[in-house]
Amino acid sequence: MDERQFYIERPETKNLTLVCPHCRQENSYPIRWMVRTKKKELPRGAGEEDRRKFAKAASYMVRLDDLVACFKCRKRFELTGQSTVLINDALGDPNDDPENFGNR
Repeated sequence: MDERQFYIERPETKNLTLVCPHCRQENSYPIRWMVRTKKKELPRGAGEEDRRKFAKAASYMVRLDDLVACFKCRKRFELTGQSTVLINDALGDPNDDPENFGNR
């Protein structure tokens, strides 16, 4: 079974505040991400090896843009840092909010 069947994929755009290395101008740039959310249940027809892979699978985001063009000087610069970010599935559940832990 293909690993892509474990996830629901959707594109998302997030604004990041970056500083242009050429003109030192700080701006907010739209960055495209592919969000891969783990499905609730294992797809049909999965074998024992697929069950082990699904148990280890986690939701994550992959950055699609590697270059950004500055709004002021129009020069392109490369994005550095993480291109893959793990997503905590428990953050969507209000009962598992880490800031309210112990305040129930």
